[in-house]
Amino acid sequence: MTFHHDSGQRVSRRDVLQRLAGLAFGVSVHGHFGLAGLSAQAAQAQAVTPSRDVSVILLQMRGAMSHLDTFDPKPGRAEQGETKAIRTKTPGIQFSEHVPKLAGMSDRLAVLRAMTTETGAHEQATYLMRTSYTAINSIVHPSMGSWTLHAQGKRSKELPGFVLIGNGNEHPGAGFLDASYTPVPVADPDRGLENTTQPAYLSDAQFRRRLSLADRIDRAFKNAHEGPQIAAYDQMYKDATKLLGGSGLEAFDISKEPEKLKAQYGDTKFGKGCMLARRLVEAGVRCVEVELGGWDMHRDIFADVGEKATDLDTGMSGLLKDLGDRGMLDSTLVVLATEFGRTPEVNQNAGRDHHPAVFSCVLAGAGIKGGSVYGTSDERGFRPDDDAAMVSDFNTTIAHAAGLPYTKEFSAPNGRPFKIGGGGTPIKAILAS
Repeated sequence: MTFHHDSGQRVSRRDVLQRLAGLAFGVSVHGHFGLAGLSAQAAQAQAVTPSRDVSVILLQMRGAMSHLDTFDPKPGRAEQGETKAIRTKTPGIQFSEHVPKLAGMSDRLAVLRAMTTETGAHEQATYLMRTSYTAINSIVHPSMGSWTLHAQGKRSKELPGFVLIGNGNEHPGAGFLDASYTPVPVADPDRGLENTTQPAYLSDAQFRRRLSLADRIDRAFKNAHEGPQIAAYDQMYKDATKLLGGSGLEAFDISKEPEKLKAQYGDTKFGKGCMLARRLVEAGVRCVEVELGGWDMHRDIFADVGEKATDLDTGMSGLLKDLGDRGMLDSTLVVLATEFGRTPEVNQNAGRDHHPAVFSCVLAGAGIKGGSVYGTSDERGFRPDDDAAMVSDFNTTIAHAAGLPYTKEFSAPNGRPFKIGGGGTPIKAILAS
């Protein structure tokens, strides 16, 4: 992808991002999200006034979480294998033995057990879950976090509006929206936002002089190639400079949390990511996405799923309890999602394969009716039996609960209309209002 000057000069997009975005927050954005995640054009639609002020924490289970081994067990069936079912706090509802803490707070959860999708390929299904749209070559759709920021705006003048905790591979970022809605990546919650310390050998005056020099060097280029993309990254750079000298960086430092609370979240990367998500939301970040990979268990699932599900159970339950204790759960929507499910049949390698026909997702917090279950899978966990929900329905439900304008049409640069959530139908049975 290239930028074109009126004179016909071709300027590499990689050079643009490296120059303007690579410095922002000390990261190289194209290295995390891929060039496809940043359109050379940006949507011109203005942010709209939200109907309510809600933060969103997205917990993405990368690799396809097994529904039978987490939130939709089938006790007594051969397909269940070695995973046992346990009772939850909600009468008549059982979860897997691997998520006992979440079972004990099922009164706060809305579980969707008849999610269904049409693709069993990780990259395409994850893209669909994050954007509500099928991946196509002609355009990149915005992620739910970017839509949230676009619709509701930043809360903090100092902190970014959207943060991604994880590796960010193949993330669509802001898609066709303004590049300023791209999530700021945090690879390791222990390290927080890296490369944000002013060099010790520079005084404040020297640092300011260098910033002034860099601005003068960039000015001619920015004037020659001005546009929304350049302006957005220029603003990101200015925001990063403000952050260097402000107190906002403390929000990224989980070492400040008490040891008892750290234990509540668990000593895992995901647990620490959940704790960082709470800190960021509390400090004014609009949306945080936390990844937990490793669910692609084609082999020895019963040897591995317990540890992975325990990481999820401890991290998510710690997050929900912490938000509740701080009075933040009513204003924070927590979303647990995965790209598809896994087969009820255990394969010859003692694993479960890709299964898009049915899977489970979970919602909690703002706008959600706790203690509810929507949809059922059949007796084997093979296909939806009642109240199937498409990804667009799930994401539109998220948009409704978060107060986003999901009925409004937004125009992409190519003129095509798109809706937050993909134009699905909100699932009213699990909505508090």
